[in-house]
Amino acid sequence: MEQKRDIDTLDDIKVLVDKFYEKVRNDDLLGEIFDNVILDRWPEHLEKMYRFWQTILLDDHTYFGAPFVPHAKLPVEKEHFNRWLELFFETIDEDFSGENANKAKWQGNRMAEMFHLKIMYRRSNPSMFPS
Repeated sequence: MEQKRDIDTLDDIKVLVDKFYEKVRNDDLLGEIFDNVILDRWPEHLEKMYRFWQTILLDDHTYFGAPFVPHAKLPVEKEHFNRWLELFFETIDEDFSGENANKAKWQGNRMAEMFHLKIMYRRSNPSMFPS
């Protein structure tokens, strides 16, 4: 049995991000949502995701931005976040194991919870967030 490596390099992050978003794009629940927002900007989105995870996992600060803002008005519910996490964890587990792999899962779970709560809050308080 082949031992899985941890997520230690930018190349590892690219493998994770590319495989994960390939699954997302082909997913019945998530694919259309992502494609409708990202449109033909997938290369730019993937580059941004490489930088984001490089900053989070490798402590190499290449991402600067506010990750929630592009997600604030997405037509998503708890089931979408659950599916996102399912695909994300599955993708990590296929190729990686170790401290950074666990950190990626923890961070992904944390972001899914936070984004879901913020989106629900915005929806229930529309006067606070004019379009």
